[in-house]
Amino acid sequence: MFNIFIEIHSAVGEFVSAILDNTKLMRTLNDRKFDLVLTDPCWSGGVFLAKYLNLPLVYNVRWMVTTEAHFAIAPSPISYIPMTGSGSTDKMTFLQRMKNIFIYFIVLIYDIVVTQQIYQPLCDKYLGPGHDFDQLKIDADIWLMRVDFVFDFPRPTMPNVVYMGGFQCKPAKPLPEDLEEFVQSSGDHGFIIMSLGTFVDDLPDDLANYIAAAFAELPQKVIWRYKGKRPTTLGNNTLLVDWMPQNDLLGHPKIKLFVAHGGTNGIFEAMYHAVPVVGLPLFFDQYDNLLRLEVRGAAKILSTSTVDKDDNFLKAIKEVLNEPSYRMNMQRLSRLHRDQPMTPIDTALFWIEFVMRHKGAAHLRTESYKLPWYSYHSVDLWCKNAPDLALDMSLLALSSSGVWWESACVPS
Repeated sequence: MFNIFIEIHSAVGEFVSAILDNTKLMRTLNDRKFDLVLTDPCWSGGVFLAKYLNLPLVYNVRWMVTTEAHFAIAPSPISYIPMTGSGSTDKMTFLQRMKNIFIYFIVLIYDIVVTQQIYQPLCDKYLGPGHDFDQLKIDADIWLMRVDFVFDFPRPTMPNVVYMGGFQCKPAKPLPEDLEEFVQSSGDHGFIIMSLGTFVDDLPDDLANYIAAAFAELPQKVIWRYKGKRPTTLGNNTLLVDWMPQNDLLGHPKIKLFVAHGGTNGIFEAMYHAVPVVGLPLFFDQYDNLLRLEVRGAAKILSTSTVDKDDNFLKAIKEVLNEPSYRMNMQRLSRLHRDQPMTPIDTALFWIEFVMRHKGAAHLRTESYKLPWYSYHSVDLWCKNAPDLALDMSLLALSSSGVWWESACVPS
């Protein structure tokens, strides 16, 4: 897995070199007098471009090179903040905390490997040897975070982090005529949509046949984004499409359920439109995204390895359809998510223009990232003053126990 990610980021490094070595392009960018660079730091090309052009930097971000962005900028106690891939909530058992810290160190090692092998040499070549990529990547003026704490677990944050989770959500538009006709034919039963995201167009034939057979037993109509071989068990109530207007379908009054892989965009659209979810996570953050809905009673998660066992898929769909609590809980999340003074996209636009007006937002950036880890955690103070600190801690313990003394009696 490390090798695959290193190959991907190596390709990004080649793109960075191609951009910065193109003198005509760089001259054009300089001459245009841009106000800022807006980039996703998961792929670090924009980070280099902003520093090279000496422009303010704004992130459209959820992921850094190796982990969720909060871990790069904000205090992140892993005793209650789950790592992506841990499958845990913010209420962890002892064993879950052990797993969490193990994943944390794996990610840390990977971050060091990728940074030092790929991105630090680019820093040395194009920005000079005095630039450290670890500091460079967190030196953005504003972090537009694709997160909403209605969805995510509460955690420490920083003043230059602006939350715009669900920024792409909007009221539904009318459906194309053929889709509207199909949806209306569902009557009072309503309809279900299923999509496994941009990167998954098909499934193994046996799994696709099982899912199609389960859909065929439902009274609801089903719209399924699927480009694979047509399942032999497909029922008359199921429509296969290459593409669908997902937001508009989720906002339709006859929608009953969303069968989803758990990508961030789909999760926020489901929450915005108050549609309960049956989740089939496949990779990366998808299980963790769905888990955040499941613990709030708005989704049910299935494993792709067991989805075709004991009618699990059909049972899960019927449970979410027939148990009112799922829809009620999702409606509550939707009300909380929508109850904001500004829409997420307007909030994002305000802060982008704020950085343009003021040529950055340095007053919101903490200096903590410039400290070495031993200064950040005050380890150097402890090591240097261990005897005095031990005495101070002893006196503090006596004080908290109700034992008082005159300051003149304390030996220096």
